[in-house]
Amino acid sequence: MGAFRNPNLLALGAAVLGLLALPAAAGAKSACPKTATLAKKACELDIKADRSLEEGKCLQTSDPAAAKACQAEVKTTAKEDREDCADQQGARRELCEALAEDVYDPVLDPADFSSTIDNPYAPFAVGRTWVYEGTTKEGVERVEIEVLDETRTILGIEARVVRDRAFLDGELVEDTDDWVAEDAAGNVWYLGEISKNYEDGQLVDVEGSWEAGVDGAKPGFWMKAAPMVGDFYRQEFLLGEAEDAVEVLSLAEAVDVPAGSFPSCLQTRDFTPVEPDALEHKFYAPGVGLVLETDPESGERLELIEFTVP
Repeated sequence: MGAFRNPNLLALGAAVLGLLALPAAAGAKSACPKTATLAKKACELDIKADRSLEEGKCLQTSDPAAAKACQAEVKTTAKEDREDCADQQGARRELCEALAEDVYDPVLDPADFSSTIDNPYAPFAVGRTWVYEGTTKEGVERVEIEVLDETRTILGIEARVVRDRAFLDGELVEDTDDWVAEDAAGNVWYLGEISKNYEDGQLVDVEGSWEAGVDGAKPGFWMKAAPMVGDFYRQEFLLGEAEDAVEVLSLAEAVDVPAGSFPSCLQTRDFTPVEPDALEHKFYAPGVGLVLETDPESGERLELIEFTVP
């Protein structure tokens, strides 16, 4: 599809968006805040189980002073972890209010989708690449993104595979395949990812991986067709694992990075209730895509240094 959008297709997109905020069925009122409460309970139960095990370990010493100090440390850690559970609940409740959301249950029709993605802020044509670099307190970060000539069928939808590799001081730390597809109105949907995490060249886990339709995971917007200032939307949803959300802050930000100067960029605030203190601002240039990520607290920047258009 080109940049022109047919009014009938835009109407279809509006209908799809409306599915995200459908009233809850009878008996399900306030499902969003109730879910936040249940997630907090699960978090606290995990802490209780961990504390019991750690206290048991503390007892396995013949030095009473060491055992007492160990138990005190376990108690302090458990208290801090419970505070984190409460912070997560607060962040989830705030997101419920921002989204005016009760039940989050988007329904997608595979007939409305294509693996051809030409949203101006997420132009994922096969063969496109982006390279980013930045300096963090951990070292020099480099991210390489490539749109592959591969697809994966999810919820009956043919999703495009976008490979994202992250390096720290030249060493691979994450290798991710994201699965995305564009609907007829131009919204790009995020349907899941497989995220491989590495340490010292060895695969250590796939934490953060999810797939829509599996274990309660649900899709979200990677990028809306026509984002507006003040928009809030979920990018993904797997309770306790993948809960990224976005707020649109601006449509007219000027950005200068090594790859060039870009006027009229879309600026978003990206956050997740799973890590309430984690916050990023992202900037997208029309026709290019993501050009800059910033940490508003530390001032760290991940900048686009080069990109290719096949």
